[in-house]
Amino acid sequence: MTAETASPDSAEEAPHAKETRGFQTEAKKLLKLMINSLYSNKEVFLRELISNASDAIDRLRFEALADESLIADDPDFRIVVDFDKEAGTVSVADNGVGMSRDDVVANLGTIAKSGTEEFFDRLTGEEQADSALIGQFGVGFYSSFIVAKEVEVLTRRAGEAAGTRWVSSGEEDFTVETVADVPRGTRVTLSLRGDATEFADGFRLRSVIRQYSDHVGIPVMMAKEGGDDGDEEAAPELETVNEAKALWTRSRTDISDDEYKAFYKHVSHDFEDPAVWSHNKVEGKLEYTSLLYVPKRAPFDLYNREAPRGLKLYVQRVFIMDEAEQFLPLYLRFIRGVVDSSDLPLNVSREILQSDERIRTIKNALTKRVLDMLGKMDADAYAEIWDEFGQVLKEGIGEDFANKDDVLGLLRFASTESADSAQRTSLKDYIGRMKEGADKVYYLIAESDAAARQSPHLEAFRARGIEVLLLSDRIDEWWMSFAGEFDGKTFQDVARGELDLGEPEAAEKEEDEKEVEDEEPLLKRFKDALGDQVESVRKSTRLTDSPACLVLGEHDMGIQMRRIMEATGQSAPESKPHLEVNLRHPLIGHLNREVDEDRFADLVAIIFDQASLAEGNTVAEPGKYVQRVNKLLLDLLS
Repeated sequence: MTAETASPDSAEEAPHAKETRGFQTEAKKLLKLMINSLYSNKEVFLRELISNASDAIDRLRFEALADESLIADDPDFRIVVDFDKEAGTVSVADNGVGMSRDDVVANLGTIAKSGTEEFFDRLTGEEQADSALIGQFGVGFYSSFIVAKEVEVLTRRAGEAAGTRWVSSGEEDFTVETVADVPRGTRVTLSLRGDATEFADGFRLRSVIRQYSDHVGIPVMMAKEGGDDGDEEAAPELETVNEAKALWTRSRTDISDDEYKAFYKHVSHDFEDPAVWSHNKVEGKLEYTSLLYVPKRAPFDLYNREAPRGLKLYVQRVFIMDEAEQFLPLYLRFIRGVVDSSDLPLNVSREILQSDERIRTIKNALTKRVLDMLGKMDADAYAEIWDEFGQVLKEGIGEDFANKDDVLGLLRFASTESADSAQRTSLKDYIGRMKEGADKVYYLIAESDAAARQSPHLEAFRARGIEVLLLSDRIDEWWMSFAGEFDGKTFQDVARGELDLGEPEAAEKEEDEKEVEDEEPLLKRFKDALGDQVESVRKSTRLTDSPACLVLGEHDMGIQMRRIMEATGQSAPESKPHLEVNLRHPLIGHLNREVDEDRFADLVAIIFDQASLAEGNTVAEPGKYVQRVNKLLLDLLS
């Protein structure tokens, strides 16, 4: 340390002495990092200074509970932001608790030393709970040097007579001196760098205040624009720039629906009203407030999983970040709103939320709240939400095991009981219609709803009056691999593996048609004709009207997953389908009597290709398929 007018020892004897002190070695390194690379946006300096001013006022409010004389001289709390375009300065002043000379040296001379944190350390018992409004001081003050070539702090501690001036360029050292006639609180004045003079502008400062500090609970004031400049000595008339009352901190009974809707449009930039919202305050060991909205329409980038998303994060009503993705899982990325907590693990710049058990606890609670909110929606209103966000909700089956059943309960499906895909059913309703003793939820995955409804795999189910869910979204095969069961019922793909459905209830047509005798030789002829195109040929229990169908093995990859992998440049594992033959079909009976092996092979190839087309696949050799069909037509015509 060097002194301009006094040594450290003589400073105690001369309280008004001016002295120069050096930053701590580690502080100088961190200060350089702070100035050059820690913050991503220059404008956050104003957010930090206003936040610190708000903290100082909250601290004084708390201390005044025990000693009202501390605020007797100026009981109306406020934060005043001012600028001088000609001088190139910006200042932020508050009438909060202020700092003594020792406080200034300790708090402004050492990076990451927080006066508020020390204040918390002195609190115990009920005082700790009563101080819930006091925020984190952090090291945000030093963000001033992002835009300032020099910073002056003029401050006076509440209850003390003398004030202190602190000045530094943010390099090697700072000066500190005791001064008289300083109002209670703190005034920080920034002499702006050449590349930051944009902030010496009323419109620019107001826009930053409204973006970052609109909901700070203290009025943030500025001189009125276009005021009377005739009397230069008259104090300028001030007006409040921020809202100064966070909507989410108010009681739900005091907020109208119109206010909720207006706030949604403010935070989401959506021109439509929200579909539904949930406002909740949690108190106890972990305290936070959330206001969550479900939009009516999906954003254009909904399916871009890498796009920025998340809730607006506030700490003590101070805006921290726009897209705090840590509070909701990715499949709920369409949810909008805010979360505000008094104590979250932010990094040194307040811009990055650090991983912590408290974050996970809040995330789990908010996720359940969103799922509950969606589950309680009116059926017609939820149908519209499902059309917009249904596909991303399905991602939750594979990504959120803890809430899998709740997500499954939100899914909606077309089924063989509905006339078209617009009529949807839930798993709960499906299970409610199941026959007594049934233990499986049957489903079919196809390329489209129309293809699913025409699938030969549904024939036996229709004959037996068994409902089948029809799935046609590209993600369906993926999430079904994680579904497992719901409400004690397992999921069964009707196009996979062998099925034992028992005898059909209505089978007049089947009773009129005799099954092919000596089935084993016929199935062997089929397999010999098809060779290694199929894994096996077997008798079908699925079919009533079609001659044959292709069936996947229990663990084979389906068409959807195979196409997704191919589209992403990955090679899908090879597998061969099983051909199931309807031995009651007349065409199969004729084939059994065919003695010309070449003609038999052509007909079997046509049946195989038709079964492939019915599954939504392409024919392996379209030219040969056309030749075989043309040959068959010529034989029939001749």
